Amino acid sequence: MFRPVKLFAALLKWPMWPLLKYKIVPEQAVSELALDKNRPFFYICATESAADLAAIRRVCGSLGLPDPAEDVSLNGIEHPRTLFLEKPHTLWLKRGKTTALAQGQALLQAHLDDPALDAQLVPISLLWGRAPGKENSIKWLLGEAHAPNWLAKLLIVLISGRHTLVRFSRAVALKQMAAEFGAEQQTAHKLLRMSRFHFYRQRLAATGPKLVNRAQLFNALLAAPALKKAIEDEAKAKRISVSDARQEARKLLLEIAADYRATTLRVGDRVLRWLWSKLYTGIKINNADMLRDLAQKGHEIVYVPCHRSHMDYLLLSYVIYQQGLAPPHIAAGINLNFWPAGPIFRRGGAFFIRRSFSGNKLYSAVFREYLCQLFSKGYSVKYYTEGGRSRTGRLLQPKTGMLAMTLQSMLRGIERPVTLVPVYLGYEHVMEVNTYLRELKGSGKQKESAWGVVKAIRNLRDYGYGYVNFGEPITLNNYLNQHVPDWKQDLHPMEVQKPQWLNPTVARLADTLMQRINHAAALNSINLIALCLLATEKHTLTRRELEQQLDFYLQLQRTVPYNKQMTLPEESAAQLIDHAIQLQKVQQQRDSFGELLSLSEENAVLLSYYRNNVLHAYILPAIIASAILHQRDISQQHLQQIVQQLFPLLQQELFLNVSDVNAYCTAILQHLTDTGLAEQVEQNYRAPAQNSNGYFMLSMLAHNAEHTLQRYAMVLQLIESQGAQSRAVLEKHSHELAQRLLSLHGITAPEYYDKQLFATLVNALKDGGFTQTDERSQVVATAQLPLLNTTVGLLLRNDVLQSIHSIVPAANPATAAITH
Repeated sequence: MFRPVKLFAALLKWPMWPLLKYKIVPEQAVSELALDKNRPFFYICATESAADLAAIRRVCGSLGLPDPAEDVSLNGIEHPRTLFLEKPHTLWLKRGKTTALAQGQALLQAHLDDPALDAQLVPISLLWGRAPGKENSIKWLLGEAHAPNWLAKLLIVLISGRHTLVRFSRAVALKQMAAEFGAEQQTAHKLLRMSRFHFYRQRLAATGPKLVNRAQLFNALLAAPALKKAIEDEAKAKRISVSDARQEARKLLLEIAADYRATTLRVGDRVLRWLWSKLYTGIKINNADMLRDLAQKGHEIVYVPCHRSHMDYLLLSYVIYQQGLAPPHIAAGINLNFWPAGPIFRRGGAFFIRRSFSGNKLYSAVFREYLCQLFSKGYSVKYYTEGGRSRTGRLLQPKTGMLAMTLQSMLRGIERPVTLVPVYLGYEHVMEVNTYLRELKGSGKQKESAWGVVKAIRNLRDYGYGYVNFGEPITLNNYLNQHVPDWKQDLHPMEVQKPQWLNPTVARLADTLMQRINHAAALNSINLIALCLLATEKHTLTRRELEQQLDFYLQLQRTVPYNKQMTLPEESAAQLIDHAIQLQKVQQQRDSFGELLSLSEENAVLLSYYRNNVLHAYILPAIIASAILHQRDISQQHLQQIVQQLFPLLQQELFLNVSDVNAYCTAILQHLTDTGLAEQVEQNYRAPAQNSNGYFMLSMLAHNAEHTLQRYAMVLQLIESQGAQSRAVLEKHSHELAQRLLSLHGITAPEYYDKQLFATLVNALKDGGFTQTDERSQVVATAQLPLLNTTVGLLLRNDVLQSIHSIVPAANPATAAITH
């Protein structure tokens, strides 16, 4: 390194202090990247700049890392600690070359001379601002050049210094590289070439591709062959001129397209940082390093989160931005395109989609062409396969339109690998949860408006923690190679014909995505306490009982995890309870006998939403607990048969994915026995004595399956007792029967109001071979259904089962009249 650069960097330390504000990625760089401060430490950076060196010195000092301006002694020879790949441009002279090549070769040779050396070379990417820039712009003026001259750098620091991103990457082991490739000049060239490509990818991942002028983008889209054909077809179908049809397509583009602005993101980052400090105790993020690796490898990332709240749009984009990645373009419902939110969202990268295309071929073609353009340009994208927010807390059945268009875009010949990233979003409080039950009961969905936003802001308070867990990604190229080996035969720039494999492949893919979202679930104070307190008749437990049940649920997931990607809280059971009390989710009472914790009537209904967020992780243990409770002695084989019989229904409703159901059941049984919730007598299992603590805890675990089994019993009894009936009648009567049970037994679960759950169950019964459709398209039972009905009946409380059996026959005359 030239001494003048060191000198200027030292002089710039204090003048740059108020001008520099930086974000480090990852935040805990030393621990997350396993950097060893005890080994020799070197850095490699893109540009030999005094401003860059001054900034890096400050960042490294804050992390307790060695000073980049110092020299390092290896075998008695001094080596500059920092390697710079290239010099900045100059105002009039031709720029020279750095000494990086000679430095790299010297470091490799030092390791060959002394095999005991093991230095680490850490790449540091420094971005002054996150603006992607625009195509055909003046690069030096806008700060887009990666090695600007000193005058341009001065402007960049003044304008963008307070929006600086510093990203550390995993260290290169120089010992390993020297041993494998030697210390020839060619090896040093390879090291520098890899570094240049690394920094290019880093810059692209953080800023995204350059922005295209909106008018130019529209003209390019309207000139695309597929859209030109759609415009001509529209003109013929509506008997209008091609010019008018083209104008209609342009209007649709104005309705759909985002208007991405870097300034909006910068302002939004500040506003959202303030908002989260008001709304949440903190945001917990898991598996974000996987995202950075995908971006570094050049993947086209498509984020596919679950949808709990309107906050999802803001939270996920904010988290992605904070991870040093370009925020995605977001598919948002057209209902959010109201003033002033609509224009702000659009400038933040939102593009708007109608709830239904309603056979509008031109709209479909315009939207598909726009989406394909986003992919081909390299923008990341985010959409919700559920299509809307979940009102019950469970994942909704996926809408596959956006997934299908993603695969169709691939068939246009996108060169970059396209990877879907499932995202679990969880909250300890969902802002809209109070309205969800009213909507399920039949009240109209509240229309989004500016006044609604104002009211929401007025009600800001601490909502606990938010959770963003990134699940196991699916690279579509690999997925198609595995499931549709000859898919590349259907590549065509105009999507001439939809391939026959598309719809079934998209359906399988959608289910896999939903399963992986559930795999990444976050257990937290509120959903765990909901599992406990909602399992009691009066929604009340002593503190000791609640702590004991919470410890059991956590230990169950540690010992027999539903999936290893699921995250568990680090706090103790006592701390989780205190946190819930602080959030006013749980009521606290004290008397001379101790402390009681309970739910108010309103909170009991609301907390069922949070319980449903993680019900999938406990449903199979709950089924096993129910079987043990209701059978005096039951063999392991019989228990496995029960689970296998119910699994197809549970899998479709709760998106379960267990690789080996029998092995999973065996592990759960072992854990129940080890913790005293079940007793093994020879080859059979039974519940502990009724007056024991183990029996009480087993009953609470079993309760988590009760509402699901009750709904199954309703539908099965209706099919078996009433004979052939149309699907519409079956779903209608199932829903009415659910309302009757709500009244008779004081059940407060929101899923009893959700008609879609009954439709999903009817589908699952057909797919599982328990029902079939006769020649009149009516639902009839197969020989397997009575066996399933008997199994479900054995797992239910007698009073609920009796209510179902007493109500259903009374409906026979009416049903017969409607059905026939």
